[in-house]
Amino acid sequence: MCIFCKIANKEIPSYTVYEDDNFLAFLDLSPITVGHTLVVPKKHYANLLELDEATAKEALNVARKVALLLKEKLNVSDFNIVNNCGENAGQSVHHFHIHVIPIYKKGDLEFKVQTKKLSDEDFKKLHTKIIK
Repeated sequence: MCIFCKIANKEIPSYTVYEDDNFLAFLDLSPITVGHTLVVPKKHYANLLELDEATAKEALNVARKVALLLKEKLNVSDFNIVNNCGENAGQSVHHFHIHVIPIYKKGDLEFKVQTKKLSDEDFKKLHTKIIK
């Protein structure tokens, strides 16, 4: 059984900040910023692609509720709402979860990425490949 399933089943304690019938939100034990919270479905799904549409919508709604709670209680107005879907994307626990990361000042969390340069022709080919 995965660690998030154990937390959801109350086999491992957590600092829970929100709970309903289907979801649990608890403080990340390795936070990026103060208040970094994980939103986790109680049912096991490996990643976002395994969720049905209703559960995916509910997950984002719970993340919103948690962000509003943190906004009120921690006096923070900016957030990164993040899901890493798959190992290559940085998912380290293979139980779907959303990170709600309070951002207190610019630079608290920076994504170091290099953007790709595509020609108009490359965009057209890519677009055609995706929509057909």
